[in-house]
Amino acid sequence: MERKYQVFVSSTYKDLIEERQHVIHALLELDCIPSGMELFPAADEDAWTLIKEVIDNSDYYLLIIAGKYGSENTEGISYTEMEFDYAVSINKPIISFLHDNVCLLYTSD
Repeated sequence: MERKYQVFVSSTYKDLIEERQHVIHALLELDCIPSGMELFPAADEDAWTLIKEVIDNSDYYLLIIAGKYGSENTEGISYTEMEFDYAVSINKPIISFLHDNVCLLYTSD
């Protein structure tokens, strides 16, 4: 039986909807199991516990970076950064993609 790898897809959301769809589609074509923020309830402490559990159960952490920092927790840290920092802390293999036109996607939101 062929093993299917689970890949946690992380990024800011509104500015990278199309890019996330392309990555998720590519992962499905590779017989991988994509997981990410689309599966979680609104960001809060309970959601953060669930997010860490999904990252724990994923084989890879995939990060898409563009010009936005993302929604922040009460300490001013974006959930995308928290996810990345957590993946690093547990030595999860990380794959990163930097958008080719970061400035175009940057807004003050």
